[in-house]
Amino acid sequence: MQFKHPEILYFLFLLIVPVLVHLFQFRRFKKEYFTNVQFLKSISIQTQKSSQLKKWLLLCCRLLLLTFVILAFAQPFFDAKDHSNRSNKMYIILDNSFSMQAKGKKGELLKRAVQELLEETPENTKFSLLTNTESYWNTDIKSIRNTLQNLKYSAIPFELDHLLAKINAHPTNAKKDIIIITDAIGIEQKQLKSISKNDVSYFIIPKSEQKNNVAVDSVFINETTADFYDINVALSSYGEAIKPVSVAIYNQNKLIAKTVSNLESPKKSLHFSIPKQAFQGYVSISDNSLAYDNNFYFSISKVKKTNIISIGETSKSSFLQRIYTNDEFNYSNSELALLNYNNIEKQDGIILNELDEIPQALQITLKAFVQKGGNLIVIPSAKSSISSLNSFLGNFGNIQFKSYQDTEKLISKINFNHPLFSDVFENKISNFQYPSTKASFAFSSFSPAALLYDDQSAFLSAIFNPVSAVCVFSAPINTENSNFQQSPLIVPTFYKMALYNQNNGVNALTIGNQIPFIVDATLSKDAILEVKNSNEQFIPIQQIMNTKVKMTFNDLPLEAGNFEIYNQKQWVENISFNYNRSESNLNPLDNNSISQYNTAESIESVFHTLQTDRMDNQLWKWFVIFALLFLVCEMAIIKFLK
Repeated sequence: MQFKHPEILYFLFLLIVPVLVHLFQFRRFKKEYFTNVQFLKSISIQTQKSSQLKKWLLLCCRLLLLTFVILAFAQPFFDAKDHSNRSNKMYIILDNSFSMQAKGKKGELLKRAVQELLEETPENTKFSLLTNTESYWNTDIKSIRNTLQNLKYSAIPFELDHLLAKINAHPTNAKKDIIIITDAIGIEQKQLKSISKNDVSYFIIPKSEQKNNVAVDSVFINETTADFYDINVALSSYGEAIKPVSVAIYNQNKLIAKTVSNLESPKKSLHFSIPKQAFQGYVSISDNSLAYDNNFYFSISKVKKTNIISIGETSKSSFLQRIYTNDEFNYSNSELALLNYNNIEKQDGIILNELDEIPQALQITLKAFVQKGGNLIVIPSAKSSISSLNSFLGNFGNIQFKSYQDTEKLISKINFNHPLFSDVFENKISNFQYPSTKASFAFSSFSPAALLYDDQSAFLSAIFNPVSAVCVFSAPINTENSNFQQSPLIVPTFYKMALYNQNNGVNALTIGNQIPFIVDATLSKDAILEVKNSNEQFIPIQQIMNTKVKMTFNDLPLEAGNFEIYNQKQWVENISFNYNRSESNLNPLDNNSISQYNTAESIESVFHTLQTDRMDNQLWKWFVIFALLFLVCEMAIIKFLK
């Protein structure tokens, strides 16, 4: 037992006062007996014994009364069970990602969590609140009530380690109580390692009743004909016994196609034909679970030709003219000696076709070309200088040529996950007619290969930057050295290399993705591009690159939808934004690792635990009760004991 005011215990010396009074009343006198009172002697003896008992009882009551009064003023208490954490600062992490749209027993998980916070948080409790996007430091429930009531879902996925880093960066010397309210979707073990062992953490994990969900993952052009686009709509389903969903495509809010899909497997692709013209709309599905992933917004720009130039001997470049046809490309070939350097910046793609040497002036020009969003394809010559090639490629990345080997090799493997071949093949091909090369360079690269030889060495590799790609072959592909020109692989390979990151396909960006978007626009010195629709407008980070502008959007816009890009009041391009689909799977990862931390069923139970474990057991009330009890006993003894 401890005392808040132990100095008051010095008043216990006052207990000597009733003792002295008692002793004074018990002074002995010399007794003289007279004859006329002799007969009262026996009665007097009995009365004296009774009086002494009464005085002893009164003394005990007064001593105990005074003792308990003094102890009550000293305020005795027993230490709380968790008294060492009484001075902890409280932080509440509230997950407002889209997975919290799921419905539990009492409604949407986020709305129920907000309601519990408003109802159960003590008004005098100071805390800091962190959501996926916002931070509110050293506040209380009264100050933040309106903010919580208007809290919206965030397009940024829940990342516990990033939020914990924010808390740790906030200056404080106190230990922390961290209350984490999340459905645990996407939490991995490495994120939990960010929780300090010196802090006290509590996990509140609301659970959804409905685990099934269907999402529109992506939309891309599968095939282009003279009059139509063949659109591929990719769906993902999570859970069991998924019911059929209706899928509709809208252009400018007008329904143009609709079907019902049975989801027999977790991944499903649907094909639609739409007119070959500018498009801005969305795909919509009817799903009763999460709402945020039911719409996928996309735009298709007006068909424009891509400018491609190959630099090399005309006789070796004739096959390129058959690939880059006039309906989609403005293709031309130039001998190195006749090359007009002023035309380079007007191109979208450049092919260096078996140049024996690359002049220094051309190297400098091509480096600037790639940095501004142009795609470069390098086909080496058997006579190329290895040191010259390596010096040139060092401007772009880490591909380095080695020795030239006169060994025939089969090109036998396609990397279907490579960015060049994304959305090209519906099924993985394993038994195609293998092309080959009679001689090739050995080269090393940390970049993944797109096409490989049978010995697992690279035939085609690529270096990617945020706005363009540099694709490098390891061997000449002229008809004397290779039959690759007769292979079915050559058309999709060169087609995708030329169009990489060009806006001739589906424009559908993901909010929060840092990949830049390049648009054709010529701006004056002080002009800027603005992105807007009927609900939102913003100015992205932008960089002028001759006749193009590179834009980076970071976490903008706030809401998914279709937007337009304007140069002042002049329309430039359509663009669409979608939410990240990482929250669509409502079946969380293995959360056994969370069990090692404190878990609670509700906000109320957490605050109750903190209050009971950290509140001292105050005893002064009991001492006041005992003092009153002995006061009553004293009065009863005086009145009733004769």
